[in-house]
Amino acid sequence: MKAEYQTHVVPVSNLPAKVIEEMASIYLENYDGSSQKLFRHDLSQKDEALLLYYGGELVGFTTLKVFEVSWRGQLVRVLYSGDTIVNALHWGQQKLAFSWITRLGEIKRKSPTVPLYWFLLVKGHRTFKYLSVFGKSFFPHWEFDRADLKPLADQLATEMFGLEYNNKTGVVEFCESRGHLKDSIAYPTSEELTKPATQFFLAKNPDYLRGHELVCVCEMELFNMKPLTARVFRRALSEEANCL
Repeated sequence: MKAEYQTHVVPVSNLPAKVIEEMASIYLENYDGSSQKLFRHDLSQKDEALLLYYGGELVGFTTLKVFEVSWRGQLVRVLYSGDTIVNALHWGQQKLAFSWITRLGEIKRKSPTVPLYWFLLVKGHRTFKYLSVFGKSFFPHWEFDRADLKPLADQLATEMFGLEYNNKTGVVEFCESRGHLKDSIAYPTSEELTKPATQFFLAKNPDYLRGHELVCVCEMELFNMKPLTARVFRRALSEEANCL
């Protein structure tokens, strides 16, 4: 029988030591400029880990933190995406993305009337393309730019990174890398270079190879979602939603 992908949402405080070791190993296999200590510190600042398994083996994960801020006189919820990585052999699977959208819908269900925004720091062009898979528009965008979200991006990035955030470029410019893609996976292919999203990311964050991170914000409401994303999200909004 062919192995299947499975995902599990686990509170960071409940992650077994063995799983944290496996997560760190996957991360450090794909990123330079980081360490076990730095990875563990960043992980401790998150609420949950979404783990991707294939045949019982951990092959990828993403982390997230949810918090509330006051913006333009109202309370909004922010989902902050942390480290995300999938082993190259498993690129192309959709299980992690669908499970992430499902979790997003479950989070929205808890406070349905509070606006929800996705706050994402992008280290590479492949991660950046996920914004256009999920959302119709976001900030920054090469065509359908939500410039109205720049003040929120500035507020969140400044509160989190202080002077390391450059509000003119919209990039967190670390003096010393806190993790950047290994050369073997950092460079876009010739085909990827023809894509507007890739071209835009490289222009906006030319020093991503040094660990600089592009600050992005996407409004995660049904009207701003691509059709497939909206279907998965809408299903998760129901109390009867099942995990994918």
